[in-house]
Amino acid sequence: MAKFRPYFDRRHPWQERLIAILALINLGLVFFDFTYLWGRDFYLQNIPSLTQLYDPIQGIKPHPETEKYLKQVDALEAQVLVTGLQSPQAEASLAQLRLLSQKLIEDNPFAGVNKSSTLETIKQEIRVRTGETFARDAFTRFWSQAYLTQRGWRQEIAFWNAQIRPLIQSNYYRGVNRIGTHFNYFWVLDLPFVLIFTWDFLARILTIRRRHPELTWLEVILRRWYDLLLLLPFWRWLRVIPVSARLYHVGLLNIEPVKVEVQRDLVISFAVEMTEMIGILIIDQMQASVRRGDFIHWLFHPKPPRQYVQINEKNEVTAIATRLFDIGIHDVLPQVQPDIEDLVQYSIASTLNQLPGYRRLQHLPGLRRLQLSKKLAKSLFQITYKNLTYALKDPVGTEITTRLRTNLRDALERALQKKHNIQEIQSLLIDMLEDIKLNYVKSLAETQGEQLLEKAELLHKRIRQ
Repeated sequence: MAKFRPYFDRRHPWQERLIAILALINLGLVFFDFTYLWGRDFYLQNIPSLTQLYDPIQGIKPHPETEKYLKQVDALEAQVLVTGLQSPQAEASLAQLRLLSQKLIEDNPFAGVNKSSTLETIKQEIRVRTGETFARDAFTRFWSQAYLTQRGWRQEIAFWNAQIRPLIQSNYYRGVNRIGTHFNYFWVLDLPFVLIFTWDFLARILTIRRRHPELTWLEVILRRWYDLLLLLPFWRWLRVIPVSARLYHVGLLNIEPVKVEVQRDLVISFAVEMTEMIGILIIDQMQASVRRGDFIHWLFHPKPPRQYVQINEKNEVTAIATRLFDIGIHDVLPQVQPDIEDLVQYSIASTLNQLPGYRRLQHLPGLRRLQLSKKLAKSLFQITYKNLTYALKDPVGTEITTRLRTNLRDALERALQKKHNIQEIQSLLIDMLEDIKLNYVKSLAETQGEQLLEKAELLHKRIRQ
């Protein structure tokens, strides 16, 4: 498949490559911003400097309640270093922590950013550590002089800093603006890229306008519609479309396999649906024609109406009937000659047996061997067949045959004019067409159009070879 490259990409390849790389970097920033909150806990534990840098972009601030709690723990550590764990000052800090712990459980400051599970993890850790059943009792016991003395101050504060502090630090607060959404200053990072993309977009449409002055400005803009997605301040994830197109144009991304498969699926789906619609429409029209009685009328009066379009002056129905009659005489009758002779022989024998005195004649010497009925049947068939074949070539015989066909058609039409016959035939035809329609759609659903597409691709390969 030939690769299309726009004029601007061919004229300024290095500039286009640079713009494509900038667009890719911008797309990476967009997805980083989009997923930052999901990965913030990981960044906080492994790249804390990144969270310090990017938290303000997301409008993230330390939560006042959890921040106060951590500062109180730091104050307790400093106090123990100065006065020891058993001092009144340390007991006052522990009492303050017990009070803050109860408030932490009641207020659940983690709920504002959908991190209630983090609080549950903290409570579970404290319950397991202290052996208490309820979280309130667990925090009360943990922040007591007796427990910390018994279990060892250094060991317990090390556990706190290693297991509990990171969980509490992961909580944060995001301000809400007047329209009820969280503050996000990503536009500050995005603005320089948008300005570059705007300049590039204007340069492109001006170039297209100069090369194609017959186009309107709207038509020129539609030539590069996907570049507009780079300028939108919302739905930034849609930038993957213009970024992929630009990388493809400059040769940094190969999307041919995806492009071929997408086109293949679209072609198969469109072909199957279109074929189904056409086939069903044709069969429905045939069923409607049968219900109106057009089929019966056309069968016995094949002359088309004035508005009917014909490609020649030939009466196809009459020609088909004549051809079928000829085939029946020349090809079919010779093949069924023995059966016809047996039937005629049986008919003659049955007739002769009903004649008076014929049974007595059969007892005469030598007459039984004559087999009159068999010879008579064979002779009748040969004479009749010979006359029929001759009649087809003779003008008089042709006229008689035509008259016979006309009279047979008229007689059949009069018989079919009876209401019950017409209704029965129309009902059978409609049911037959319905069966054809169902099997037609079923066969399309089973093939799913892939076989047709594979055959078309094979033909194209053979043509190229």
